[in-house]
Amino acid sequence: MTAPTHVPSHGERGPRVIRDVIVVDGDSGPVAELGEPVDVVVEGERIARVEPRGSTRDADLDTTQVIDGRGRLLLPGFIDAHAHADGLVFDPDVQLALLRQGVTTVIGGQDGVSYAPGDGTYASEYFAAINGPHPGYRGGGIRELLASYDDATAVNQALLVPAGTVRRLVCGRSAEDASRAELDAMLALVAEGLADGAVGLSTGLDYVPGAFATTEELARLAEPVATAGGVYVSHMRGGYESGSATGIDEIRAIAQQSGAAVHVSHFHAEPHLVHGLMAGLAASGVDASFDAYPYTRGCSILAMPLLPASITVRPTAEVLALLSDPVERARLLAEWFPTIVDYPSLGPDWPEMLTLAHVAAPAFGWAHGLTIGAAAARSGTTPAEFALDVLVASRLEVNVVMAVRYARTDADLASILTHPFAMGGSDGIFVGAHPHPRARGSFARYLHSLVVSQGVMNWADAAALVSTRAADRFGLGDRGRVRPGAVADLVLVDPARIADRATYEDPLALAEGIDDVLVAGVPVLAGGRLTGATPGRGIRRSTCPKEA
Repeated sequence: MTAPTHVPSHGERGPRVIRDVIVVDGDSGPVAELGEPVDVVVEGERIARVEPRGSTRDADLDTTQVIDGRGRLLLPGFIDAHAHADGLVFDPDVQLALLRQGVTTVIGGQDGVSYAPGDGTYASEYFAAINGPHPGYRGGGIRELLASYDDATAVNQALLVPAGTVRRLVCGRSAEDASRAELDAMLALVAEGLADGAVGLSTGLDYVPGAFATTEELARLAEPVATAGGVYVSHMRGGYESGSATGIDEIRAIAQQSGAAVHVSHFHAEPHLVHGLMAGLAASGVDASFDAYPYTRGCSILAMPLLPASITVRPTAEVLALLSDPVERARLLAEWFPTIVDYPSLGPDWPEMLTLAHVAAPAFGWAHGLTIGAAAARSGTTPAEFALDVLVASRLEVNVVMAVRYARTDADLASILTHPFAMGGSDGIFVGAHPHPRARGSFARYLHSLVVSQGVMNWADAAALVSTRAADRFGLGDRGRVRPGAVADLVLVDPARIADRATYEDPLALAEGIDDVLVAGVPVLAGGRLTGATPGRGIRRSTCPKEA
């Protein structure tokens, strides 16, 4: 690791100078055209000046406030456009995992499920294996949830209004179409969340209760998003992969009816499908973008692909009783499980495609890192029976890494990620003993694979992918650029060392090549270690009254 010049005290805001560093952001040209390294002066939370190297005299500075940037690039703080750190961003280990990748802001409230609005109970239970619990939030709305992050973490947190949580709060567990009164109540909650600072609205249409929402309902809920200048963000219906066209058709209809800008979450499909479907949206006049992680495999709760929504929508106690009932279990095994082979992301080999990443039941702790098929064989039972057993024992709190039927090469992933409307989004899940490596590797992998290894991007293009586009798209204030007046969320990258180390076999390994990071002008990572400073905040959409 690069030794820091100085490890600051907690909350220290400078002024400071990052000396002898090459500046890159999404508006820059190729690094070869940037000229000589410069000195970047930070005062308070913002960049004050970008000056020729050596312009600032040491005599004018407290030398403990100088960061040596020699041999490194200075990029704007990376923005994870799709993250699941809503409740775990307070955990120092999670902060370290993010900062070692250069991530200074995460956008949560994804997939239609998070704590607010309401008391957080639904999300804490249903997404226990994805977001985990929030340590302090017990009720209110987006305003209160955003406030919980202010000066409480080293990383910023932006939020989407989660449509599934809104529907659950208003319609309960109903699978029926929303009534006019219910729709009005949901619209009011969405509008309130946007007024409180949310950057848009998210849906998770493979999860409950989002799966029960009609296209018309979603289009109506997107109307206040359009009015506020936010973004409609969707985990699409249809299972992605070969089923992606179904989800894109629905997104098109929602955009055209509501007027909202749209964003596709974790767009995983073959490159020709991604490019063709995005081109189709553009040809329809739809303002669309997407995020994608640099891996082929996905990750989600086990209950989502393996159980029907008509079951998972019920209270957990009822689901467990049903799965434990011999008659009901036999019916599921005979009638339901044969149909999951038709799910676009699975197919007949699903037992070998699902690897256990988090199992809450201690009795099944031995199964972490094994496929459902391998764990079932060790237990002497069938894959379907084993899956039901582990779900019951864990009270449904199980997540899995999901292989896909048609694996993609690095070149395939590069084709997707070099799309001009692509953004970095890890879909990182920090819950689990053997999690998907994307939580600890995605952003370093973007840089190493796309710039260093394959050479399909220059550093400015990479900065746009991992920072600038998301800052602009989601209204994150003066972030995403290295220029005077910008918020000093800054990352020093060693281009010779940047690399992801997390793998499917060793998913907890931290990234390398980023040792110094500032958030709001305060060093939060120095020499590769947390400083203990917590200048992060809940970021309110920049068009909201409260300063972002």
